[in-house]
Amino acid sequence: MNTVEKDIVSRQLETARLRTHMLERAAAEVGTRRVLLIHGNVSSGEFFRELMASVPPSWHVVAPDLRGYGHTEAAPIDAVRGVRDWADDLDALLDALNWPDADVLGWSMGGGVALQLAVQSTRRVRSLTLVAPVSPYGFGGTHGAEGTPNSPDFAGSGGGTVNAAFVAAVAAGDRSDAPGSPRDVLRKFYVNPARFAPTAEQEERWLESMLHTRTGDDFYPGDAAASPHWPHVAPGTRGVANAFSAQHMNVSAFADLNPPPPVLWVRGDADAIIGDSSLFDLAHLGALGAVPGWPGAQACPPQPMLAQTRALLERATQQGGEFREVVLPGVGHSPFIEAPGEFLAAFTAHLEGQH
Repeated sequence: MNTVEKDIVSRQLETARLRTHMLERAAAEVGTRRVLLIHGNVSSGEFFRELMASVPPSWHVVAPDLRGYGHTEAAPIDAVRGVRDWADDLDALLDALNWPDADVLGWSMGGGVALQLAVQSTRRVRSLTLVAPVSPYGFGGTHGAEGTPNSPDFAGSGGGTVNAAFVAAVAAGDRSDAPGSPRDVLRKFYVNPARFAPTAEQEERWLESMLHTRTGDDFYPGDAAASPHWPHVAPGTRGVANAFSAQHMNVSAFADLNPPPPVLWVRGDADAIIGDSSLFDLAHLGALGAVPGWPGAQACPPQPMLAQTRALLERATQQGGEFREVVLPGVGHSPFIEAPGEFLAAFTAHLEGQH
């Protein structure tokens, strides 16, 4: 048993949609708070183990593996539905758990799923915690606070923008530390290496989680279409990266809920994945000269991911919503891992203070 196991159990649960694997830590008392943790891309519920072990004992916490990840039943992802496949799966999971509602945390891609869940099942979401969340207009190919596409076919987003060598390494179960390998990406981009380095035990657990990502056109990264617009690839209709392309994903209706659930937005100021200068956004890489042929900022500006999220949350306040933005200095893409004390304090205050 590893050092953060405590009362966390792993189990499979049959739902009306698919067999879902999850980590679960039951509450130590009746009258519990129900907490749903939603992971991001190329990961699983395993990344939340430390957080689950540290939250108050009165919380009942589950961290499922989304379809396409971890040990959940493999089921294709219909990208035309945006992130709805995952949100529908979570609705079915809450039904199977007999949870009428939950406090919901979404990390990275999971932030978009959490927002979609709030849009379609508002009464089930008591509060939202968005951790380094994907923009409400998906990843790549848009500009402006309202997510205006850079081109009519949303070129610069979707399955064709994902590094093919990285996908091949995930599919091959590559455990090396070669540049660009899953281990290398974990060390350099999932966290800020200048601040945090995982223990050997953590690194192996998290790497194993990454390598359980299913690959291919129906999973990660998905299919792609040719485009006349730079970088000459547009979203397809299947798989992960197309599901969070702005062509298919738009959760801005969250701001129209009346009222929307209260939001805690936590991010690190050294996040290289989600930000206004993301090293995974081809437009930003083009501006840096790392991807050839970039047509310039007027034709293809980098995506202002933070501005887009902030605009959504500010608009939600007009419907009676409220949000708090917490920025952690020196922290990268995984605040709950890199700054566990600061994160837990903000997370606990948000949940305990709202209800």
